[in-house]
Amino acid sequence: MKIKGTTKITGVFGYPVTHTLSPIFQNSAFEYLGIDFVYLPFEVKPENLKTAVEAIKVFNWIGVNVTIPHKKEIIKYIDELDETSKILEVVNTIHNLDGKLKGYTTDGDGFIRSLIEDGKFDPENKNIFIIGAGGSAYAICGSLISKKVNSIFITNRTFENAVKLKEHIQRKLNFQKVEIIEFEKRNEKKIWESIDILINTTSVGMKEGDTLLIDKKNIEKVKFVYDIVYNRKTELLKIAENLKIPHLDGLSMLVYQGAISFEIWTGKKAPVDIMKKSLQEFSKFKY
Repeated sequence: MKIKGTTKITGVFGYPVTHTLSPIFQNSAFEYLGIDFVYLPFEVKPENLKTAVEAIKVFNWIGVNVTIPHKKEIIKYIDELDETSKILEVVNTIHNLDGKLKGYTTDGDGFIRSLIEDGKFDPENKNIFIIGAGGSAYAICGSLISKKVNSIFITNRTFENAVKLKEHIQRKLNFQKVEIIEFEKRNEKKIWESIDILINTTSVGMKEGDTLLIDKKNIEKVKFVYDIVYNRKTELLKIAENLKIPHLDGLSMLVYQGAISFEIWTGKKAPVDIMKKSLQEFSKFKY
């Protein structure tokens, strides 16, 4: 890849952001299609978020992805939202259209494509257990509801955030079969008698030694395990693998949500196979 005076800039805002693999597959896709774009990581502390968003306009960047912890907070600094972002109140992609910033959320669609295409799992009529209540959880819940899941159970360390997510789902998405499980009660046996898929939307598992949040005896009852952490094989995924439960890590979702962002910025169909191949060559994880 050659950086020239004409090269257009895209990237990702996050804190931390050193673990991101998005530059690997996005730049591979740009290079494969011969597009004069580059994708860079930008570590943005929460107190600098407004200034960072203004920089998109100042430097005339094409757009950025947005990751933890900015997906909800960044909305107040964006000029326009697509319909999905309006409903979910979360943004993970920004497109600069002649100085006007439009926000999108591609996480939900990326998750569903990953679950169905790579995981071969249809969530329709299934019971979902979600750990976490951050921006990713909002997007994932929205996408699951669009696929007609039966019910959603939410647990989160901060109870109030779980309540906000539940109320949002019931009010904005008109989906009423949502139950909050107090974090301290998340492993109670009766909860797991009907759970089909367990989804971790938190950063727990990114570091070796992180606590396993769900007991093994409960994990073995589910039909699918999805952990959106992608920088390592988490303890949750190791147990799913040992139990021979179908599972996915976050790399699959990362590629598909990134492919949608790529298409928003470039107007061209993303070369998903090339994106996956670049990660296979870079990472120990295999699809």
